[in-house]
Amino acid sequence: MHGEYKVPGGKLVVVDLDVVDGRLAAVRLSGDFFLEPDDALEAVDAALTGLPADADAADLAQRVRSALPAGAVLLGFTPEAVATAVRRAVGGATGWLDHDWQLVHTGPQSPTTHMALDEVLTREVAAGRRPPTLRVWEWASPAVVLGSFQSLVNEVDAEAAQRLGVEVVRRVSGGGAMFVEPGNTITYSLYAPGSLVEGLSFTESYAFLDDWVLVALGDLGVKAWYQPINDIATDQGKIAGAAQKRLADGTVLHHVTMSYDIDAAKMLQVLRIGREKLSGKGLASAAKRVDPLRRQTGLPREEVIASMVSTFRRQYGLTASGLTPAELAAADELVAAKFATRDWVARIP
Repeated sequence: MHGEYKVPGGKLVVVDLDVVDGRLAAVRLSGDFFLEPDDALEAVDAALTGLPADADAADLAQRVRSALPAGAVLLGFTPEAVATAVRRAVGGATGWLDHDWQLVHTGPQSPTTHMALDEVLTREVAAGRRPPTLRVWEWASPAVVLGSFQSLVNEVDAEAAQRLGVEVVRRVSGGGAMFVEPGNTITYSLYAPGSLVEGLSFTESYAFLDDWVLVALGDLGVKAWYQPINDIATDQGKIAGAAQKRLADGTVLHHVTMSYDIDAAKMLQVLRIGREKLSGKGLASAAKRVDPLRRQTGLPREEVIASMVSTFRRQYGLTASGLTPAELAAADELVAAKFATRDWVARIP
C-alpha cells in the first residue's frame, strides 16, 4: 500500500506499507523532507510497524513523536504529516496524478446557473460520467453568494441589493457570504472523487486541495498561505475564501472565490455582516481586510487566471473540456426547481 501527502508549503511525505492480520507491516517512510539524525527514519519505521491498521491519526502521530530521539530536527514535515500519509496508504487514497483532470472555462453564466452547475458537476463526477474537473467561473452579473447555513436577513441588506442590482443566491456549501462582481472576482471549483482526500481531516483537505494555488500565486510574486479553516491570506490581508460540500459517497466539491479587485463601498452597502465587522474603521479598512490581487500582482485578471491554470496543468495535467448539453439541461432544471426559488434562497430567513 502506498500513501502520499504533500505538506502545504512544505515537503512530500511518502509511506509504503503492508497490512498483515490487521496490523501495519514493513512500514517504509520516505520523501523529500529533511530529518536529523539519519537513524531517526528507522526509528519511525519501527515504531509504526505492528500498530493496528485502524489506528487513528492522533495515535499514529503520537507514536512517531515518541519514537524520535531527543533533539531530532524535522524540516518540511511533522509527525502529523506522517500519520496522514499512513492513513492515506491504508485507505487506498489516490494522488492528483492518478486522475485525468479536465478544465471547464466557458463564457459568463448567471449566479443561479453557477450554483446549479456546482451541484450537477459534483454528481456527474460521483456517477463516473465526468472525470475530475477544474472549473473556472465567469460571472454574468454581480451577486451575494450566501453560505448554505447563513441567515438571509442577518447577512444581506435586501433593499441595498435590489437598488444596486445585486442578486442574492445561496450555494450548497457552508461558510460565509461572498460579494462578487464580473471582472473583480476569480472563482473556481474542483470536483474530485473522495479518494483524493482519503485520510485527510476536513481542515487538512482545504489546504491540500489549494496547495497548487499557493504555488501559482508565488509564481506571480504573491507570497500566500492557507489560514485555517478556509482562507488564503498574505501579509496584506485575505485574498480568498474556500468552501466544501461532500456527497454521501465522499465526492468532493471544493470551490474558492478570490478577490481580484473590490468595490468596498458597494460591498458594505449590501453585506450587513461586513458593515458590523468594520463599523467605525472606514472603507480603507474594508479594502485592507480583503486585499485584491490586482494591486498585489499588477496584472490583468485574465493573466492571473491563465497563470493559475498553467500551474495546475504543469503539476497535475489538464485537458480542455466543456459542458455537455446534458449537464447544461440539468443545471437549467435545478435553477428552476431549486436555486432561483424563494424557498431555497430564504431557507434560513
